[in-house]
Amino acid sequence: QVQLVESGGGLVQAGASLRLSCAASGRTFNNYAMGWFRQAPGKERVFVAAISRSGSTYYADSLKGRFTISRDNAKNTVYLQMNSLKPDDTAVYYCAAEYTMGLPRRNNDYHYWGQGTQVTVSS
Repeated sequence: QVQLVESGGGLVQAGASLRLSCAASGRTFNNYAMGWFRQAPGKERVFVAAISRSGSTYYADSLKGRFTISRDNAKNTVYLQMNSLKPDDTAVYYCAAEYTMGLPRRNNDYHYWGQGTQVTVSS
């Protein structure tokens, strides 16, 4: 089992930045690919970004250039740096983990999920 706890969400104005963190425990963190997803009110949960064991990254096309995923294996933590935030970025952001050498990008690719952290961007 892997336990994931997100933090760093909040209420910000458009144009601001936030950094989300996801702390993992329970298994060897660096054996897991990590992902971020988000779910806006009334919508499905969608892929944001992923980082592999080796540090390769992949982003949703619409978020490239504004969001950056990174990991610190010594701290068992994955981050999502979000810049130039827009009201459309308002959502609950979820961290996910999967024991794989790949770079999963779909909800069903991940077995372990955090509880989510709310990000609200006001105009």
